[in-house]
Amino acid sequence: MYKALTCVLIALVGITSASNVFNVKSYNIQQVASPFAQPELRLTLCPTCIDIADRSINVLLELILDTGIIGSCSALCQALGQKTGSSILATVCDLVCDVVGIDEFIKMIDKADIDPIWYCEIAKMCAINDHGDAKFTKFTIAPASGPKGTTFTFDFAYTSVNGTGTGELDIDIQCPDKIPIGTGFLLEASKAGTYGQKVTVKAEPDPHCDPTQEMCEEWLPGTYNVTIQVCNGECGSKHPHSAIYDTVKGSFVLTK
Repeated sequence: MYKALTCVLIALVGITSASNVFNVKSYNIQQVASPFAQPELRLTLCPTCIDIADRSINVLLELILDTGIIGSCSALCQALGQKTGSSILATVCDLVCDVVGIDEFIKMIDKADIDPIWYCEIAKMCAINDHGDAKFTKFTIAPASGPKGTTFTFDFAYTSVNGTGTGELDIDIQCPDKIPIGTGFLLEASKAGTYGQKVTVKAEPDPHCDPTQEMCEEWLPGTYNVTIQVCNGECGSKHPHSAIYDTVKGSFVLTK
């Protein structure tokens, strides 16, 4: 009864607070509205669960390493709820842990062998389609070149014949200074059809990047190679219900 009531609460929270950004790695890359058909608007637990999973996994690792709480799913997930102050995080944790078992759950957390989409598929909050597909039908970058500070637009579309499972749109940029930048966006499961996306990249230093803590892209003159993947599950994941549907590549040039 407790889990059922909490799942209803998750649904209510998800309606108002869920984000479509998944695994964000770069401030410079932003998703914008598309003129193409988009997946239908519907009440779904999936985006909220992805956000919950991102927050839960790191805290669970801390609990396992620092406190040694490994007795049962109930004990571990209750500790997660107490540490975060969120009964929702505890309930989703319990749902996943009960399916895989406490020993396997701890192994996955300890080895970082878990990703948010798979986590939420186990909890039955993100849809699965192992017979899905997607094929890129359009990809342009405009302008083709420009000085530092230019905003480049990636305009692309993909078509699916059998629909798609819950997945990721992954964007990676290889830079002349060898510092890779990129981001990922959650793609909720969708029906057959054509889906378009527009993503902008502003070629200027990320104000949130601290050079004392990490390497920061300086946007030097040269060629920037772009790779975009549309995936079932998280791109690059080795877990079930994961695969790369299609990949497209292009480039743009910074002149000065």
